[in-house]
Amino acid sequence: MKMHNPPHPGEILRELCLEPLGVTVTRAAEALGVSRKTLSSILNGRAGISPEMALRLAKAFGTSPESWLNQQMQYDLWVTEKSVGKLRVEKLSAA
Repeated sequence: MKMHNPPHPGEILRELCLEPLGVTVTRAAEALGVSRKTLSSILNGRAGISPEMALRLAKAFGTSPESWLNQQMQYDLWVTEKSVGKLRVEKLSAA
């Protein structure tokens, strides 16, 4: 299902995972085994969720890596559709 203006996965991570637990960025980064800078970039929407980070988040929060990657894909696709606009592509069909 296509989402209209989906949130960046970092926003979801912050609002649904870290804030309810009262976990700081520093503590979360330590638990995930990444630098604070790396996690901060994701939380602030400057970096996306990689497959490796999706695995780390899934283990830390009891979610699936696919859910994190799907959120990232939906966000990336929406951003790309907005920036590219209407593509001029001819529909292919059998000759």
